[in-house]
Amino acid sequence: MATGSGLDAQFGFASESVVGTAVTVAKFVEFISEDIKESPTWLEPTALRVGRKYKRAGRVVKSRTTIEGSLTIEVSTRGIGLLVARMLGSAATPVQIASTSAYKQIHIPGDHRGKSLTVQVGRPEPGTGTVVPFTYRGCKIKSWEFSVSDGEVAQLKIDFDGMAGTNATALASASFVSAEVFNFRQATLKLGGTPATASGELAVTGGTAVATVVKKITIKGEVPLATERFGLGNAGIKSEPLENGTPTITGSMDAEFSKVELYDVYQAGTTTALQLTLTGNAIPSGGGANDLFDIILPACKLKEAAPTVDGADIVQMSTDIEAYDNEADGPIQIKIVSADTAL
Repeated sequence: MATGSGLDAQFGFASESVVGTAVTVAKFVEFISEDIKESPTWLEPTALRVGRKYKRAGRVVKSRTTIEGSLTIEVSTRGIGLLVARMLGSAATPVQIASTSAYKQIHIPGDHRGKSLTVQVGRPEPGTGTVVPFTYRGCKIKSWEFSVSDGEVAQLKIDFDGMAGTNATALASASFVSAEVFNFRQATLKLGGTPATASGELAVTGGTAVATVVKKITIKGEVPLATERFGLGNAGIKSEPLENGTPTITGSMDAEFSKVELYDVYQAGTTTALQLTLTGNAIPSGGGANDLFDIILPACKLKEAAPTVDGADIVQMSTDIEAYDNEADGPIQIKIVSADTAL
């Protein structure tokens, strides 16, 4: 029975073969919130005409259309590989581990050209209970933010830029694979060690688990895109947004004050590896493999570390991070181990 509320909402997506050519969404994620919308540019001529002081409705038209907005999800153990691939421009495909039901995905930064999504949001109308489909084509991920906090489920926020939207496409039938979500108690954080890439996979040896109490860590990626590629003959729809600046990977840690582990590293300007690993439950018939979501930043700088005293409570310190290219391993790797056989 329809509720007419967000309880009936759905979010689906699929990879486009040609950027801006919509396809039927086939993958669905459970989500917390979204605010994707059409943002038109209006042409409102103001030429003077005696007897008419106000702008005239007959001359007002939509000139250009863009799609923008965000999606926030809980980081699940299955079904998010395609989103991660579009976040980084990755060309990863799941690789079976031995002869088990566990598959490994290694996502590293790649080109974003030619890689886009069709996304569809089903939004319930309270008055009728109808779930109205909003389908957006040519969607690229221009920024993302992963976070995990004390006592919380890991979350991922994704910011989209798209080309056009419609309500004419039928609402896809949502289907979901059984999945769990990663949470704070499954997370381990290591600093230091020696990063090295072998057989296409980055690993860090000798990293040390952080001893100080870290209450939250955030890792964020930004992909500068030329989103204003409008031209004559395109009927107000932009051409594919292309990269037009230096991408960045930044982050922050909210932790108790730690001079040796954090502040001294910041003050010395030392380059250090960072590895954040969330380890889930064993994958059925996975040969001992567990669900895994692992982020490695092989060459980080702690850009700011500010311990502050606020009364009698424990001294806290907020530490800002930026990841760099060490010219050997790339600035980031996201590794996923799951039962997903395809993105």
